[in-house]
Amino acid sequence: MTPHSRLPRLLHPAAWWVWGVGLAVAASRTTNPFLLLLVVAVAAWVVLERREAGTTNALAAFLVVGLVAIGLRVVMVSLLGGGVTGRVVLVRLPEVPLPDWTSGVRIGGPVTLEGLLFAVYQGMQLAAILACLGAVNALASPRRLLRYVPATLYEIGTAVVVALTFAPQLVEDAQRVRMARRLRGHSPRNPAEVGRIAIPVLVGALERSLDLAASMESRGYGRAVHRTARSIRLAGLLTLVGVGGVVVGLYGLLDGTSPLVLGLPTLLLGVTCAAAALLVGARRDPRTHYRRDHWALPEWLVAASGTVPALVMILAGARHWDGVVPRQVPAELPAVPLLLVAAIAVAATAAVLAPVPPLLARSRATARTPSEPSRELVRR
Repeated sequence: MTPHSRLPRLLHPAAWWVWGVGLAVAASRTTNPFLLLLVVAVAAWVVLERREAGTTNALAAFLVVGLVAIGLRVVMVSLLGGGVTGRVVLVRLPEVPLPDWTSGVRIGGPVTLEGLLFAVYQGMQLAAILACLGAVNALASPRRLLRYVPATLYEIGTAVVVALTFAPQLVEDAQRVRMARRLRGHSPRNPAEVGRIAIPVLVGALERSLDLAASMESRGYGRAVHRTARSIRLAGLLTLVGVGGVVVGLYGLLDGTSPLVLGLPTLLLGVTCAAAALLVGARRDPRTHYRRDHWALPEWLVAASGTVPALVMILAGARHWDGVVPRQVPAELPAVPLLLVAAIAVAATAAVLAPVPPLLARSRATARTPSEPSRELVRR
């Protein structure tokens, strides 16, 4: 690595998103609970080691949503079925008779061990994917990534920035209004307080978002650009084909049962068309950048560390390796393939390969430096 790459700095947000999406693709290809727990542990470890000090830890909220998803999945399978037909009956719930045309759907009935395991595995898969996305949000805010949106998408970028700003401002204004009303003697636990603070909170958050939109427009985000009818039609066609290809390709990668042609080949076609559309529009819409993030060797290494588990897991799923999708009937302890464990562990190297963020490096340096009273005690 160069001396510049070892200095404390923020990693390029695109590298973190490539790492996180690769880890999420790996989680979407397996229902092995041990591998999924390893994916969550890797994501949490990287966030712990490389999250910028003072920023919001979005991983915790995503983990809570994942636990709720697991609980809902278990409840739905227990009440409505939809899982696998098991042999070990744990409990029999009162069953509601349904017409014959509702085959495969039930309300109540036997709850089997195999069905619960199927629900838990499916819920853990969704929770692991959410954990990967939460880790990326904690490591690289979507606002930083919006700085690199091509010039042809500045209208969409403005709308996304305003939308991303509205929710945090909403929470901040709600806390501020609740504190002000509490100081005036109002009880914050009264349900009627929600109706009283709703209007000022919504108005305050909307005003701040509109102020941000106005400031962005004054800096050139809302400028008019001359474009010919031919370039507009060509860019629109390429954009539609590109977006459709990216959506279908991502679905093919995340869904292990879809044909291989709907996965990586369609995604590459969509990315190529989308890139061509952006290049066609960028010629008519030049744009300058301020303090661009560096893309150096650490960015390549972090992006590669997230791509390795995705490629290995896709290959393992295509060749039906043992342990990728554990059997539920009969219920047995899932196997743990060491090669897949090693592939997921490669993603954990991002905690070492990525440079330390500046504020985190400063806080660690301050924690290592003894205070003045401690120095006096050491001298005595």
